[in-house]
Amino acid sequence: MAVSGFEGFEKRLELHFFGDDPIGLRRISFKTLDHILAAVQCVVVSAVGNAHFDAYVLSESSLFLYPDKLVIKTCGTTGLLHSVPLLLHHAAALGLKLLRCKYTRGSFIFPDAQLSPHTSFKEEVFFLDKNLPASLRHRKARVLPSHSSRHKWHVYSASSKADDFTGGPITVEVCMTELDRTVADRFFRWPGEAGMSGHEAGREMTRRAGIADAAGPLAFICEFAFDPCGYSMNGLHADRYSTIHVTPEEGYSYASYECVLTEESEIQSLLNKVNAVFRPGVMSVSVTGGPEAWIEITGMSSRSRASETFSGAGVVTYQTFVTEMDEEWSSA
Repeated sequence: MAVSGFEGFEKRLELHFFGDDPIGLRRISFKTLDHILAAVQCVVVSAVGNAHFDAYVLSESSLFLYPDKLVIKTCGTTGLLHSVPLLLHHAAALGLKLLRCKYTRGSFIFPDAQLSPHTSFKEEVFFLDKNLPASLRHRKARVLPSHSSRHKWHVYSASSKADDFTGGPITVEVCMTELDRTVADRFFRWPGEAGMSGHEAGREMTRRAGIADAAGPLAFICEFAFDPCGYSMNGLHADRYSTIHVTPEEGYSYASYECVLTEESEIQSLLNKVNAVFRPGVMSVSVTGGPEAWIEITGMSSRSRASETFSGAGVVTYQTFVTEMDEEWSSA
């Protein structure tokens, strides 16, 4: 918890493995996960799974476990990268070999509140370089800029091969600030919800905010509401996930949306739906694994575009948007 407010911007880690076990990482016990998450300083508040993967809502964001891949993102002042040596240890015990790693995050609202190894991107890169195996010899760290110094996209990748990205699913990461106040109010517990469980209040927030429009009509939604405010959800649809996290407090309101897609053509309509649900003043969008194409969002103006190619990840693009009514966007 930062002195000035809660840090909404997440840190995100994605690890890919190779092994012969069709269950793979899903064999990691809940007790072991609890131990790993304790090092990060968060806990599981809800869990669900299907035939393809397990999804966990955390006290600070989400965790997804596939047989050969995991994605974990945490907000606040959590020490996400402290999970790396523990995850690698338990994966090795299951006979899994690490193939590639990707770490991403935006620019923190309260950077001075972050703890080691997240006090700077330089420190994060040093920690990853030190803790990843030497077999991941193709490494790259870049900060993708925007029109404003307040918004940058930090990307680190490490891969065992220079060109091992084979056109897999497209990952879309969206960060939104300055949420419309009417929208933000939907993620506070309303009168009559104080006595509800996190799951019950979460379902109410899902309904009144129209979250299903962004998650997709076929997604199974596992949601959780915090007290007195805040919301997290994981959506499951076959082997694809989506996840949303909202910090609605005025002055530092924030929402994130992430999903995996199979077709580039899905991105445009999806982002228009996300924009309609949250109505942010500022939105940044990073797309990994798709072509180097630029996005347009209805009702928003694109202010900056950047892209970079990473071993094991392919092209990463980064765009920032502001509402068309917002005529001024400080570059300070």
